[in-house]
Amino acid sequence: MDIQYICEFVTLAETCNYLEAADHLYISQSSLSRHIKALEDELGVALFVRNPRGVEATAYADMLAKKVQGFLPELDEYESALNNALNAEHGNVRIGSIPVMVQYQITDLISRFRKEHPSFTIDIIEGDSLVLVKQLRSGQCDLAFLREEGPADDEFNKLHYATDTLCAIMSRRHPFARRDFIYIRDLRNEPLMLLGKDTFMYSLCMRACADAGFTPNVVLTNHRASNLLDLVRKEVGIALLTRKPILPMLSDDLTAIEVEPRIITNINIAYPKDKPLSSGARHFINMASAML
Repeated sequence: MDIQYICEFVTLAETCNYLEAADHLYISQSSLSRHIKALEDELGVALFVRNPRGVEATAYADMLAKKVQGFLPELDEYESALNNALNAEHGNVRIGSIPVMVQYQITDLISRFRKEHPSFTIDIIEGDSLVLVKQLRSGQCDLAFLREEGPADDEFNKLHYATDTLCAIMSRRHPFARRDFIYIRDLRNEPLMLLGKDTFMYSLCMRACADAGFTPNVVLTNHRASNLLDLVRKEVGIALLTRKPILPMLSDDLTAIEVEPRIITNINIAYPKDKPLSSGARHFINMASAML
């Protein structure tokens, strides 16, 4: 029984929605459907039945979920230990990253590492910062490019990589569109669209609104910024997103307006304090330190 398929099953059992689960897992909906079907074929039972709102877990799924949730942490530890042994043997580097690698030139850094150290292979694990922190703790990543707010905590060693700011993305037909900046309190009555509720950016935006003294009118969340931009274009609402990844995606009918007070995020390269780095990870950190 494939460990990854079991993890995907647990996520689908929690959401009862293929699209939401696939977005959370950063895989396609068709891949998730295929993996669940393989699991059902192996077990010989149906785990989910479709309904107008998504899917519903069967009694067999409820039974399986109760059984596996208790030992999933042990499976993660076993997989991490096995991966660590294999990586040390084959010279592999596991790099976690937020899913905007091109926009922050993270791919440039990885390309340079490959040219300078061609004997190492690289596994890139994309995910939200909240997910990557957990993977750093469990040893699934050697290092990770994380988005963080304010001063970095001291759980990991950190190498500062980039800085970005929050913007309000809106149609050029919106009354606020001609402003040089917008106070976040002015968004009190606006329909807002944010990245998914399980993301760092969602938490950041909700905290910013709370600090300004209001609960935002969030009309839609989605894990893909490109979808949010298209919905802004269709005037469904205003999207709150960071500037650098969005600017190349803007069309003439959209504008990105700086939010005041400025909400700054830092992208840091994080790696564990309490365990030695693999040879490849150590070379990557040394190279990045020399460049930054």
